[in-house]
Amino acid sequence: MFAVRIKYLRLARELNQVQLAERLGVKKQSISNWENDNIMPSIEMLIRIADFFHVSTDYLLGRDVQEPAAPQMLDITGLTPRQIEHIQFIVDDLRQSGH
Repeated sequence: MFAVRIKYLRLARELNQVQLAERLGVKKQSISNWENDNIMPSIEMLIRIADFFHVSTDYLLGRDVQEPAAPQMLDITGLTPRQIEHIQFIVDDLRQSGH
């Protein structure tokens, strides 16, 4: 489940593997290995990934019970990184409030 989730989150942010690796302070090969389900990140890295994407570690590991059957995509084409970050904060607030 982790492999699917991290790739989904990376693509939703319109990042390639190199860009995500730079932001997390790892090599591109680590991202590739995670997405191909070859290895799992350390606990510390799992927390860093969750913080970066504003999701829970339970979500990354597939342990959330309230997830929709299929991930929902939001078209963010043409938005600035700042606008995308703002939308992510709104989504996080809605999730936390249960709406």
